[in-house]
Amino acid sequence: MNLILVGMNHKTAPLEIRERLALSCGEGSHPLEELRAMPAVREGFYLATCNRVEVLAHAGDPEEAARELRAFVLRRGNLAPGELERCLYVYRDAEAVRHLFRVASSLDAMVMGEPQILGQVKEAYRLAVAHRATGMLLNRLLHHAFRVAKRVRSETGIAQNAASVSFAAATLAKKIFGGLKDRQILLVGAGEMSELAARHLQGQGAGQVWIANRTPARARELAETFQGRAVAWEGLAEAMEEADIVISSTGAAGIVITADMLAAALRRRRNRLLFLIDIAVPRDVDPSVGDIDNVFLYNIDDLQDIVDENMAGRHAEAQKAESIIAGEAEQFQAWYDTLEVVPTIVSLREKAEAIARAELERSSGWMQRLGDEERANVEAVVSAVVNKILHDPIVGLKEETQEGALSYVAAIRRLFKLGE
Repeated sequence: MNLILVGMNHKTAPLEIRERLALSCGEGSHPLEELRAMPAVREGFYLATCNRVEVLAHAGDPEEAARELRAFVLRRGNLAPGELERCLYVYRDAEAVRHLFRVASSLDAMVMGEPQILGQVKEAYRLAVAHRATGMLLNRLLHHAFRVAKRVRSETGIAQNAASVSFAAATLAKKIFGGLKDRQILLVGAGEMSELAARHLQGQGAGQVWIANRTPARARELAETFQGRAVAWEGLAEAMEEADIVISSTGAAGIVITADMLAAALRRRRNRLLFLIDIAVPRDVDPSVGDIDNVFLYNIDDLQDIVDENMAGRHAEAQKAESIIAGEAEQFQAWYDTLEVVPTIVSLREKAEAIARAELERSSGWMQRLGDEERANVEAVVSAVVNKILHDPIVGLKEETQEGALSYVAAIRRLFKLGE
């Protein structure tokens, strides 16, 4: 197939190297323009996310293309040769196909089963098409990858369980309340994990988000993101009277939410349920809060236990996904092998039909004495004979090629003198 995939991801490259490579993507010409300009590259595809950078190419000269792609990544990321060798992986042909299918299906993601990567692959493909960097082979391969990802998501449970701390928090809250419709969320602090948890909660139907932060400007900024409301830090206790879900991640050195503060809020709340998620290290919420009636308190270790348990379930489902991918990779290889034999089949049929036409022309003298219908019948018989003679060789050629015996192609071309 002459497919080459060169890349680095969260497993092979530290964050500082991936950052350099990602940042450099906005400098100079677009990566796809560089790929198109490479003499050894016929088609190209470029994928860059926060956790991976990969280049997939259909090569004219595989060895030269591999050198060009290595140099491309080295230059793009401003990497030293030693850094490149430690971080880079190179896959060819069937391995490249399988790797792409695993990436699109989220089996190679930092959080297995997360849905974002498929959207990122689709967007990268859209850009490749817009830059006219892809052709028949990569177009077919990418569309096949999208179908594989859909099968994995629909036929396995790889995405069903919470697999991140923020998503686990949202899932727990939904179980405790029996639903999240119109539940009010209070973010104490504006950390990334609490922000992600709030996004998951809103995505599952939660209502307004309030933000209390020591820096008012950051609270207002985040409030705009969620179309919510900023709360003065001094008004934190009052805000807890209205909230149903409190997510705390302040980075403070000591306790921010005390047992007394919660007890007072609960009295004014008339003992409505309150769900607290303490993602901070060190903890923001006094652990004794968990002993108060109608309060559910979870810290980051509690959530991580849920994540670990669910990841074990995802790994079991991943075995089913790997089986799907292996079968689909074989199907793509079979399609490609059949593609390899098509020119030979076309040449063989063209030669047989040319011989038949030549013989009919040689017989034109006596055929002129036939009526139009009789001439048509003779031509139909000749055509039928050609088709029957070619049928078994063509079927056999396709079958043998699917088994990987491409030597049959060379033999047919030589025996029938079909040329290169």
